[in-house]
Amino acid sequence: MKMRCAWLAAGGLHTMECPIPEYDPKAAPMSSLASPASHAPASARGGLPPWIWLCLAATWLVWGSTYLAIKYALISFPPFLQMGSRFLFAGVVLAVWMRWRGAPWPTWRQWRHALVVGALMLGGGMGGTAHAEVSVGSGLVVAFIAVVPLLIALLNLLWGIRPAPLEWLGIALGLVGVLMLTQGSGFRSSPAGLAAIAIACVCWSLGSVLSQRALPLAPGAMGFASEMVCGGLVLMGLAALSGERALWPPQPVAVAAWTYLVVFGSLVAFNAYMLLLAKAPAALASSYTFVNPVIAMLLGVWIAHETVTRFEWYAVGVVLAGVLLLLVQHGRPRR
Repeated sequence: MKMRCAWLAAGGLHTMECPIPEYDPKAAPMSSLASPASHAPASARGGLPPWIWLCLAATWLVWGSTYLAIKYALISFPPFLQMGSRFLFAGVVLAVWMRWRGAPWPTWRQWRHALVVGALMLGGGMGGTAHAEVSVGSGLVVAFIAVVPLLIALLNLLWGIRPAPLEWLGIALGLVGVLMLTQGSGFRSSPAGLAAIAIACVCWSLGSVLSQRALPLAPGAMGFASEMVCGGLVLMGLAALSGERALWPPQPVAVAAWTYLVVFGSLVAFNAYMLLLAKAPAALASSYTFVNPVIAMLLGVWIAHETVTRFEWYAVGVVLAGVLLLLVQHGRPRR
């Protein structure tokens, strides 16, 4: 589930060759990464500067490849243990970095919010995603995750936010595509994998909406760090309850995949996306929604020799068409 949730602010790690804004304690809370960033300011008109292309490459290629990295990390690290250690380590590093730059620690209320949001998005969302990849190809998993923006639009009904007619069409089209995916050979051969990814999508979407509407975190990257720390602790608890143990000594490929997930998936790509939210048009910042499934499926077929049928490719196209309609509507002014 790669559709992240965070709170937009000017802060982050200086880990890319693009200008990371300085931390501003008065910055407004960030909108959800799992939603199409409808509140992000638009960038200036004209050609795209090189730093935007660098940030787009990070969100397209890095996030698209993390699902295959999860698959390889599973060789030595079970699902909950893998995700828990990943987010706990990345969250601590990011929190210490932001504190060193002057960001205040979250309040106790913000920590409570981070626990709920982290348990849903990382515990249920990312934990379920890794669990699904035990028996389902990484490409099909990320294709299923493309339905998250549609679920978020439906959950927003609870707060009286009704989709426009074009959004309803996108939701219906996306759900048809998901039903088509469930009939493909990949998910039909693994009911447990289908259940895991379905639960993951619901948990991720619910956590995303709650983070926007009811449970705000600390401003800036400190809020994201607190969510990773809390979600990582929840995942480590699930690993302990389920009796997971890492294969020791771990395989070098699994260690490399885990390191890639921490450094590039949780830190570099997130900060690139956060910068896009602040400086680029919303539709451009959300373009990873379309690119990630294609990248993940191509990498799965090319590197891991996963099998994707023609029918499943068609289903992915239907899902992405529905998401496209949502983004088109988000780009229009509300009346």
